[in-house]
Amino acid sequence: MQEVKSVDPKIEQSWKEYLISEFHADYFKALKGFLLEEKKKHTVYPPGSRIFAAFDHTPFDNIKVVILGQDPYHGRGQANGLCFSVNDNIAKPPSLVNIFKELKDDLGIPVPKSGNLESWAKQGVLLLNATLTVRAGQAGSHQSRGWEQFTNQIIRILSEKKEGLVFLLWGNYAQAKQELINTSKHHILKAPHPSPFSADRGFFGCRHFSKTNEILRSIGKKEIDWRL
Repeated sequence: MQEVKSVDPKIEQSWKEYLISEFHADYFKALKGFLLEEKKKHTVYPPGSRIFAAFDHTPFDNIKVVILGQDPYHGRGQANGLCFSVNDNIAKPPSLVNIFKELKDDLGIPVPKSGNLESWAKQGVLLLNATLTVRAGQAGSHQSRGWEQFTNQIIRILSEKKEGLVFLLWGNYAQAKQELINTSKHHILKAPHPSPFSADRGFFGCRHFSKTNEILRSIGKKEIDWRL
């Protein structure tokens, strides 16, 4: 594996201040080396400029809501650095279709043409995957390479430094992250994953979009406009 002596990713400045020590850690240098080797042999999603898109669209001080995903979509043109989101003019994956179905049932919002969730991110919804890259066509292929250590630390930092965040934890994988969150300071909403394999077991009807806005309103924060 290629040796990496230093790492200085391009990331939104407010996040860089909190994460600089992670970028200099040995595990992150090893992760960078792995990615450099991986890109020599395989296509990796999302493109390098989009790996930290969740942070670039949602500066640290703007965060009000956190949605946790597992890893990026592995199909061509899908991943754009935001969990559950796809680029414009890309067919919506099944989980995203179900998210929009619940959104329509909850708030009456028509299903949008695009599955690009950037407008949510720009309003303060951090759309964070636990793993930030993936090999084309191979779901989960970059798990256990260091990304989880990095994103777990992000959740800890948010828990410690922020107050009154709303965490939407969909599915067992996301719900396992609750142990990283101070539940006396933050709000947790849990439901099954929106995947077709589990959405009928309680994701449909969870009303997390309206509940999130009720919480934000109750603590004096501006609600999220969930329309795209």
